[in-house]
Amino acid sequence: MYLPTHFAEERPEVLQALMRAHPLATLVTLGTDGLVANSIPLLWSEGGQGHGVLRGHVARANPLWRESRPDVEALVIFQGHQAYVSPSWYPSKAEHGRVVPTWNYAVVQARGALRCVDDETWLRVLLTELTAEHEHTRAAPWSMEDAPADYIGKMLGAVVGVELEIRELKGKWKVSQNQSVSNRNGVVAGLRQEGRRDSADDVAVRIPAEGPS
Repeated sequence: MYLPTHFAEERPEVLQALMRAHPLATLVTLGTDGLVANSIPLLWSEGGQGHGVLRGHVARANPLWRESRPDVEALVIFQGHQAYVSPSWYPSKAEHGRVVPTWNYAVVQARGALRCVDDETWLRVLLTELTAEHEHTRAAPWSMEDAPADYIGKMLGAVVGVELEIRELKGKWKVSQNQSVSNRNGVVAGLRQEGRRDSADDVAVRIPAEGPS
């Protein structure tokens, strides 16, 4: 992706946090008919020789696991908070008017070789961990033991695992770093006024006290 230096985010803990907070990723692979994109919730964990490992599963009926090229790396895209930015939020609009709209966003891209895993034991471990990751904050978390064993067995047979050892991990936080401090503060205020506190707080956290103007 196009990645100007001032938008680059390289801190591993920040990139990992976005992948955990926004686990529904776009997995792009090269198949027999060209590029294919699938939306898949992926679980990041430590391991491998690079930046960790991503694991998930697809429906057995999905041709991805049969047709993806093992000799070509896959691309995984995690989209974080994003928002349209109005130039009306910039104090500089009133000063000189030389402002235009833009879009702020945070995104992480991972690359690596994709491995498909057709193994019930592997899948059971993955789904136990994946479920726990998204259920643990609930008052009455669901687990696979809550469903009949034969039903779970049938469901496990209907999916195939995917695993990607991350060779390259890049982050892009385009959050008005190329604007003045007053304009960046205006973006935060504008987002909050529109009820986009999630995006505003993320922007506020990423904006340095000083930076390119």
